[in-house]
Amino acid sequence: MPELCRFFGIIIQMYGNDHHPPHFHVVYNEYHAIIEIETGEILQGSLPSKQLKFVQVWASIHTDELNENFNLLTAEVQTFNKIKPLQ
Repeated sequence: MPELCRFFGIIIQMYGNDHHPPHFHVVYNEYHAIIEIETGEILQGSLPSKQLKFVQVWASIHTDELNENFNLLTAEVQTFNKIKPLQ
C-alpha cells in the first residue's frame, strides 16, 4: 500500500483500486482507521482523539491532493504523489 505521508508517528496510506467513497488509511501505533476524504470522518477503525484531530487538519489542507491520489490509484496505470506532512 503506497505511503502518501508520515508525521508525528502517523502514517497515511492509500490502496490502489479501492472502494468508494474516496478515503485514505491511517496507522498510528496499534490503531488503524479509514478516513473519508471529503468529511474527515472515520469510516472504520479508531484513532486517539489527538491524532484524529491532526489527521483531520492535515486532510482539510490537502483535500485536493488526496482526491487526486485516489483517482490516480484507481486508474489503469496506478501511481501516486507524496503529500507534505503536517508541521
